[in-house]
Amino acid sequence: MKLAIAPGDGIGKEVIPAALFVLDALGLDIEKIPLDIGYGKWERTGSALSDDDMDIIKGCDCILFGAITTPPDPGYKSVLMRLRKELDLYANIRPFVPLKKVTLPCAKEFDFVIIRENTEGMYSGVEELHENVAYTTRVITRKGSERIAETACRLAKERKKLTIVHKANVLKSDSFFRDVCMGVAKKNGISYNEMLVDSMAYDLVLHPQKYDVILTTNLFGDILSDVAAAVAGGLGLCPSANIGERYALFEPIHGSAPDIAGKGIANPIAAILSVKMMLEWAGWEKEAAMVMEAVNSALLDGITTPDLGGKYSTKDVSTAVATRISKGVD
Repeated sequence: MKLAIAPGDGIGKEVIPAALFVLDALGLDIEKIPLDIGYGKWERTGSALSDDDMDIIKGCDCILFGAITTPPDPGYKSVLMRLRKELDLYANIRPFVPLKKVTLPCAKEFDFVIIRENTEGMYSGVEELHENVAYTTRVITRKGSERIAETACRLAKERKKLTIVHKANVLKSDSFFRDVCMGVAKKNGISYNEMLVDSMAYDLVLHPQKYDVILTTNLFGDILSDVAAAVAGGLGLCPSANIGERYALFEPIHGSAPDIAGKGIANPIAAILSVKMMLEWAGWEKEAAMVMEAVNSALLDGITTPDLGGKYSTKDVSTAVATRISKGVD
């Protein structure tokens, strides 16, 4: 497998090397192609992601991505939006499950996944900025809605319940999305229920154990994912996958966290679990399970970064996880 490595900015430059250290402990045949993309490159060259970078990425099977700093500059083009669009990474998949010995805001067990359409909606990139008014066009297509619904239905066959989240009581585009998704669910014989996004945010905090597969649009999925991360113990624990027909990109859901960048205390668990998702996508199920087991083993032994109340560094945590993998996990 050919893997593009893009640490990006901020703590991405710390958590991705940590995740690679864990990946290397598995001894798999993976060719790694390093890439310098992001805000730092934009400051130096005027381009955060060049056409040459895209050519290299398209020559790889998938990408392990860190984090990106996005400045409030109209001349700066979003790296992630370009990657998602040009590689057609239409399915954003974010699983949430409690890890061992992590303090949660609720004491309940849960295991759910948020699937959001990844190339349309409010992040379609159709915008106008004028002196006294700005416009962002929300694009929802039948094709985009059908294929993300098909992805959700495949997962729902394994996980039982499908919840379609929208704001159809206010937005006609959401009525369209809801109706298309309901049609796909019926065609696949998947039982479903629907919820308004504001009600979903409220109930997800109180009753996360009620949900299995949550299907929604781009912006709503982005927001609900952060709500879910809080329920699961923090952004530093949550991985994600961006999946298309040909390519895939795996990344922690946290940002570049410039306030702690360079201090060596960033939590690498989300990046390590993004490697786990990559291994599952590539068919290395056994190795993915080893990573999950090693992460939980390290957490049980109290090897955590300061965000979880620990005293260990980014490198300490990745070393602990990699050592457990090398020893066959204990």
